Amino acid sequence: MITGSQNTDYARGLEGVVAAETRIGFVDGINGRLVYRGYNIEELAESSTFEEVSYLLLYGKLPTKSEFTNFTSKLNADNQINDQLFKILQECTKSSHPMSALRTAVSYLGAMDKNSNKFDLAAQEAMGLKLMGKFPSIVAAINRAQQGKPIIRSTEPNYTARFLEESFGKKPTEFETKVFRTALILHADHGMNASTFASMVTISTLSDMYSAVTSAIASLKGPLHGGANEQALDMLERIGTPKNADKVIAEMLEKKEKIMGFGHRVYKVYDPRAKILKGYAKKLAEDKGHTELFETAEEVEKVMINKLGTKGIFPNVDFYSGIVYKSLGFDPTLFTPIFALSRISGWFARSFEYLHDNRLFRPRSMYKGEVGPLKYIPIADRR
Repeated sequence: MITGSQNTDYARGLEGVVAAETRIGFVDGINGRLVYRGYNIEELAESSTFEEVSYLLLYGKLPTKSEFTNFTSKLNADNQINDQLFKILQECTKSSHPMSALRTAVSYLGAMDKNSNKFDLAAQEAMGLKLMGKFPSIVAAINRAQQGKPIIRSTEPNYTARFLEESFGKKPTEFETKVFRTALILHADHGMNASTFASMVTISTLSDMYSAVTSAIASLKGPLHGGANEQALDMLERIGTPKNADKVIAEMLEKKEKIMGFGHRVYKVYDPRAKILKGYAKKLAEDKGHTELFETAEEVEKVMINKLGTKGIFPNVDFYSGIVYKSLGFDPTLFTPIFALSRISGWFARSFEYLHDNRLFRPRSMYKGEVGPLKYIPIADRR
């Protein structure tokens, strides 16, 4: 037993504690770099596809043509959800946040998969690929259910285009596909964050990949992790115009309110993902008529960097992603499920990697209570 009186290392929230090794992704918070398997995120965002990046994260290299074809074939082999699951999603979205619906959907799929009781690597890989393949249709169906609209089933094999088509009932433009594909790539993996850690803890028990992803979704649902872009957009809409930015931000800082979309536990410089999304947010805002929203965001950025930049507080990926998703036509409540649509590749890759040299996670806590021994008093004699 570790008690508060004993001399031992203690890191609240496990901050800075190294608990696993990985070859998948590297976050350089000092120099503002995000690296997937040795590739800078800027190059992948410009040149790659989400499926290709997912293959890279999972298998450690960019695929050949035949490997890519085989991989996407597996993703699309069983990529639709049935009517029963859509009915469940319709019921869930009547009274709960879409993330609750997403969590329920993954749990349901795990319960329906007869192979979810198998724990070998091949079975875990097959479950992950099957689940990842269904994710565009699951999140799109949640979007449709929330709006009270019927489900759409597309035969489009592209991960990004299928999701957009099933969400809105029309084929996306080339630019919309490119923007959304970029957003997915930028969110695919980001170190051992809360949701990724949750998935790894679950898989370390030799549970199944559905359970690991369900754990990750439950963690991502929290506003301190997955819901920040929704709150950042709400803040921008409340500020309203660029001329209000300085006054509102000053008042929020005076009240010690958190400015969503700024600061990061790892990055002490400008988040490289935010730099990329900012350019797309501007172009989309111009195309969709949201220019004032983007201009307000730019002014808030200037105010925040002027006030807190010396403390390492800069825009993070959440600040501009909300503008991107709003401009594409998504309701803010769907922003976090969209995050999961991307991050499932990281959850899957990290969990699968960990299984290859698995060790059950078992941290310890520091006991601060009474050490006793106390004498038990029968309930009739207690005062």
